[in-house]
Amino acid sequence: MQKNSVYDLDQALELRRMEPASRKQRQLLFLRDHITRTLCIPFYRELYGKNGITATSMADLNGLADLPFTTREDIDAAPALFGLNDERQIRDIALTSGTTGEPVIVPYTQEDLQRLAFNEAVAFYSAGVRKGDRVLLTVTLDRCFIAGLAYYAGVTSLGGTAIRSGPGQVARQWYLIEKLRPKVILGVPSFLLELGRWGQDNGYNVAASSVTTVITIGEPMRKPDFSLTESGRQLENIWGGRVHVSYGATEFETAFGECSAAAGGHVHPELMLVEIVDEDDNILPEGKPGEIVVTPLGVRGFPLVRFKTGDIGRLHSGICSCGWSTERLGPTEGRLAQRLKYKGTTFYPEAVFYALQDFTQITAAYIEVRSITEGTDDITVIVGCDDAQVNEETVVAKLQAHIRVRPEVVIKSSAEVDSVMRGDGGRKPKKFFDFRK
Repeated sequence: MQKNSVYDLDQALELRRMEPASRKQRQLLFLRDHITRTLCIPFYRELYGKNGITATSMADLNGLADLPFTTREDIDAAPALFGLNDERQIRDIALTSGTTGEPVIVPYTQEDLQRLAFNEAVAFYSAGVRKGDRVLLTVTLDRCFIAGLAYYAGVTSLGGTAIRSGPGQVARQWYLIEKLRPKVILGVPSFLLELGRWGQDNGYNVAASSVTTVITIGEPMRKPDFSLTESGRQLENIWGGRVHVSYGATEFETAFGECSAAAGGHVHPELMLVEIVDEDDNILPEGKPGEIVVTPLGVRGFPLVRFKTGDIGRLHSGICSCGWSTERLGPTEGRLAQRLKYKGTTFYPEAVFYALQDFTQITAAYIEVRSITEGTDDITVIVGCDDAQVNEETVVAKLQAHIRVRPEVVIKSSAEVDSVMRGDGGRKPKKFFDFRK
């Protein structure tokens, strides 16, 4: 990382220990600079022009709440109006996964790539990764997938050593663990569980391996009270190491990583402003659940302001036990678009998946939802299980205990369920099939 820049690790640590009022003054400068850059983007140039918005409109950070929101629908409706169009400045192109629509094209400038590396370097640092530590990356760097590149850049810029293993092939992963002895392993939780169980079944002492830190991506591993889900507890038990959960998305080019306190992902003050809003777009106080709205500061290729993520979460403040005084974003609790209403009860699919984790025999599961009448949904939970002792009524009873209703449950073979979930060839198994009109 460059010295004497906003992306210097020593300056970053100072900023995170700073008294909040002083830090907000620094963030105001970051925000004004960001607003100026968005005026290079057609969507914001038109939107801000007709509303008379300029960088100097921001007297303090509270002025952010006066700016219009940006939604995924805005991007889908006019993708050509977003993103920098100067090809001379673009150094990399990423695509979103496309799980909620057409993939979004996200261009990165050289400065964006530096920002990307800094983001992950600070996140790794907060998880205890230091210079010289080896990190096994079980994620892909190809197919225009930005996360794998981000983790690689973060490890190397921090001074660690990246082992670019990629996903799958559990026997090869164990060869690398035994041969190269990484301290940290990073990947999707379901794969890391599979990897750990395979190791146990094939004579490896998994808990005594070189791995002492497990960093998970792509799947929720904590509940709103910060306790681990059943899958998270299994990960820690199998690997004998500390689990650190991260959250991020391609669109906003920033990830939130847990520190040693495991009490939410720290909000990087030079990279992000976060708000939580209710259904009427009112800003909610600390600790109240609502939609996560992000303003990724410093982005040049695909800048966004007040982007509504569609994810539900909570903000927490106060000095963390790690010594940082920055805000922390709690675990994601669901997606607005996937909110379900069944027999008078409203809940999110994550509540179903949390409950199913109590069954170690269930290897995979997904939800199908269809409309019955206005205001209510027809829900079917399909689980993959090859143990004859687990039946539909047992699963229904468990779901009722957790979510207070009894949706229909269908048990199929693990192979069949896994085939459906991975049928579209996407990066992540699909767990929610929405057939509502």
